[in-house]
Amino acid sequence: MRWPKDPSGKGHPKINRIYRLMRRFSRAIVSIWFREINIVDDQNIPPEGGVIFISWHPSGLIDPMLMHASLPGKLSMIAKHTLFKVPIMGRLIRGAGAVPIERSQDTSDQDGSKNRNRQQLDSVAAVVADGGRLIIFPEGTTHTDSTVKRARSGAARILLAARRKAERDGKPAPQLVPVGLHYSESQTFRERAAVIVERVMQFEAIPVMVEDEEEQDRLDRDWVGEVTDAIGTELKRASLSKTTWRERTLIWKSRSLAYAEKIRQTGGKLVKPTYAESVMGARRVRAGWEYLALNNPSMTTQMVNDCEQHFDQLEQRNLTPLDVDARPDRLTRMGSLKLLISWAWSAVWMLGLISWSAVFGNLVPYRANGTAVRIMKKRGADQSIIGTLKVISAVVFFPLWWIVASSALTWMLLSSASPVNEFLQLHWLLAMLTELPVVLVFVLFFLWWPTSAKLHLRLYARLVVKSRQLQRWKAWKDDEHNWEELVQRQRLLAGRLVGLGGDLILPGDPDWVDPPAGKDDVESVKKRQIPSV
Repeated sequence: MRWPKDPSGKGHPKINRIYRLMRRFSRAIVSIWFREINIVDDQNIPPEGGVIFISWHPSGLIDPMLMHASLPGKLSMIAKHTLFKVPIMGRLIRGAGAVPIERSQDTSDQDGSKNRNRQQLDSVAAVVADGGRLIIFPEGTTHTDSTVKRARSGAARILLAARRKAERDGKPAPQLVPVGLHYSESQTFRERAAVIVERVMQFEAIPVMVEDEEEQDRLDRDWVGEVTDAIGTELKRASLSKTTWRERTLIWKSRSLAYAEKIRQTGGKLVKPTYAESVMGARRVRAGWEYLALNNPSMTTQMVNDCEQHFDQLEQRNLTPLDVDARPDRLTRMGSLKLLISWAWSAVWMLGLISWSAVFGNLVPYRANGTAVRIMKKRGADQSIIGTLKVISAVVFFPLWWIVASSALTWMLLSSASPVNEFLQLHWLLAMLTELPVVLVFVLFFLWWPTSAKLHLRLYARLVVKSRQLQRWKAWKDDEHNWEELVQRQRLLAGRLVGLGGDLILPGDPDWVDPPAGKDDVESVKKRQIPSV
């Protein structure tokens, strides 16, 4: 995993030890939670001046923790003030750089809340004007919708105040940078994530200062309104927003068809793409379909119907598009034997010391974590915060158990009253272990539990992959699926998708030009000019 390098030099806030420690903690958590994390285009971050990072908010505490771990520099985060009152969580998010903001809906004192809110925004804007970096979720709340909720004006107001202060102080103008957060499944353990840093948003110059307060307020409100509208559109573009999860799922499955067909056309080997590559593929399909829906709706409707019908048939047979694309022309006994041996080798490693250590050091808190989440679900906790609950309870349960387990094993190894110690004393070489310092033994045990868990996850991932390959091989040998028909239909659909996209300039193409701020990708899709002979 490559973490971006922090900026250094004049104009960049110094990163203190506490912040580094909290960021290291965030990176450890997200590295365990996700099996793959892609950070893309971090070179888009301006090298000087303050930066406001904006993103949609689909996954509770996981979103800010992933951004905190992935984005370089010292980051501040705005969070509703009620979160700072939660035991443990409040200390953690404050140490990670979060700053409280009081929303009007969280208090009955509306007038007082507005005044405190204005003061808090001004202090945050001052940090950004001085070169600081800020994370904001303009939707104002987490959710599980397939599309972005209406953006609030806070980000635009902070940007306006920060640019005014920077202008007065003769410092570089702060910039607004969208970030696309993408998850294969954010609420599920060991899934994949991508953090895609989009290009800097460009806006009209901030309003000039006038003596008339009412006129100044009007000018500021107009500018903030335009920027907020642009932010809403940009969040939809960066997150591949769609109105329904059905549409979003259809785009991702169609992306896999187009990817496999391009590999076949170029004669390459079909391998699973990185999650960042998958996100770009989905972005291309989304932009192309929306363009064709505007310019050729009847053809697009037919294409959608054909794809949905094919995907429904695959689901009924418990198959995926990859199962169809990856099926070899010949199923040999040697291929089956190699796969079985590979699976058995992975299974043998699962029985080793590493896996047993991981089970002893992590099973109890893992079960406690699951129990806590189930209790919260029964009490009606919203699905959008389930991921947050998992992370918070894990932060509590795992270290506590590691302390208990490390203390117990340290006593068993070093205490003369322990039967294990008596057994070790029978041999001079083993007896040397009983002479080790207590603190050293405890620290080694404490560090070993999370380390063994990471190693176990890698071994487990190999076993899961091999098990899925065995299941796929079994499905390939089942003639009831009528593979010849499935392969022919899927390749026909994939060919149509690639053919349609081949005539268009789409995201990721060398001649693609990103749309201006406030415009979606479909605005920049164009027909490719075919040179005349």
